Amino acid sequence: MQEFRQLQDVAWIRMVLDSITSPHRRSQNPFAPLSPSFRKQLHGLEESSSSWSILFQRHRFLLTMLALLGVLCTIYLYFAVTFGAGESCSGLKGTKAALCRLEQAKVSVSHKGN
Repeated sequence: MQEFRQLQDVAWIRMVLDSITSPHRRSQNPFAPLSPSFRKQLHGLEESSSSWSILFQRHRFLLTMLALLGVLCTIYLYFAVTFGAGESCSGLKGTKAALCRLEQAKVSVSHKGN
């Protein structure tokens, strides 16, 4: 049984090595030299005056998600500050906590009555 397992491991290792060294495999290294056609595109972009608009078009999704994240964080912070401000009794225990909550209730009722 162990021999069969070792054969499977060897076969798996060979398969991985073959796929890595295959001449049909494209380079996925981000630091690999750029293809000539991509270099021409980059050279054309440098000369163009609308490179900012192309940059925005290519990264539209990321910029939209960044804006959405900013809006959601703003909403979260608004509610965190609004509802978290009245938690001044959180560190108190026992009778002091009950008196603090009672005082907050009195203040809130008096503000609603006006």
